[in-house]
Amino acid sequence: MNGEPSISWTAIGIVLLAGAALLAALLTVLLRPLLMRYAMARPNARSSHKAPTPQGGGIAVLAAVLVISFIGLYFLPSPPNAALRFPAVSAAIVLIAAVGVIADIHPENFVSRLLLQAVAVAAVVAALPAELRVAPILPLAIERVGLVIGGLWFVNLVNFMDGLDWMTVAEVVPVSGALAAVGLFGVLAPLATVVSLALCGAMLGFAYFNRPVAKLFLGDVGSLPIGLIVGWLLVLLAGHGYRAAAVLLPLYYLADSSITLGRRAFKGEKIWQAHRTHIYQRATDRGLSVLEVVTRVFAVNVALAALALATVLAPSYRTDAAAVGAGCVLVAGLLWSLSRGSRPA
Repeated sequence: MNGEPSISWTAIGIVLLAGAALLAALLTVLLRPLLMRYAMARPNARSSHKAPTPQGGGIAVLAAVLVISFIGLYFLPSPPNAALRFPAVSAAIVLIAAVGVIADIHPENFVSRLLLQAVAVAAVVAALPAELRVAPILPLAIERVGLVIGGLWFVNLVNFMDGLDWMTVAEVVPVSGALAAVGLFGVLAPLATVVSLALCGAMLGFAYFNRPVAKLFLGDVGSLPIGLIVGWLLVLLAGHGYRAAAVLLPLYYLADSSITLGRRAFKGEKIWQAHRTHIYQRATDRGLSVLEVVTRVFAVNVALAALALATVLAPSYRTDAAAVGAGCVLVAGLLWSLSRGSRPA
């Protein structure tokens, strides 16, 4: 898996991607009647939807990701330690999905949910290879503590940003697709590549049901573990020396959520409470349609993925600096356009 991706590995990737998409779609069809009966999200002052909509589609997405990933792990050659680590990561994913179920049913239990999230993130960090270093200038123990704190933030960041139809699809598909692509070029280990392909395919299978106007939401049971999976994959990418790519891929999410929550904290608001003051949410209040917002977000995320790939395929300090600079300009332009909304007629 070095240099050009082999034809056989590319074919396997296509099969895994398609298999995850089909499995996620099938499971969604089977689960939706049950979710319509027991897991309806009712509109409120903070909602972007107008009618009661079932939530919990993340169950189908996660099931597809885990099933396809274990199938890939079984058929693809991986080091024994990878086979041992992934069950631990999977257990953490299931744990944080259970936390999402609690959040969907009892959103007021924030402290207990945060503690359980911390346990799940810590388990994933503990499963990282001992030789993997994201910030080698720091002692290993301090680095790992920082990863737990950063991972906890990233998990909730993804959850906070899942507030509009297709928004998580517009983020996760380019990010996971780019991670799968660099994996095909040998940058990531086969396991991480398989998980990236499975996640990308599962989100594509879910996308049909979440298209505006959505017939189904991910729910916290989906957004929290998706954040954990993506965060884990980005740490693996950064640990291989591609830190610029690991920053570029989620850059829009990092910017929108950080600006929004920083503004709320400055005003003394409770940042853990549900709200609709993210820049992408306010864009719909200023006249942009949901489809216009997510189309712009998706386009910028595809461009960020291309910049990230450039830093991987042509690694150098100049490439990293130029790509990160270009990414910041793209994200700033997107945030400005969303803040502006639609022009008056």
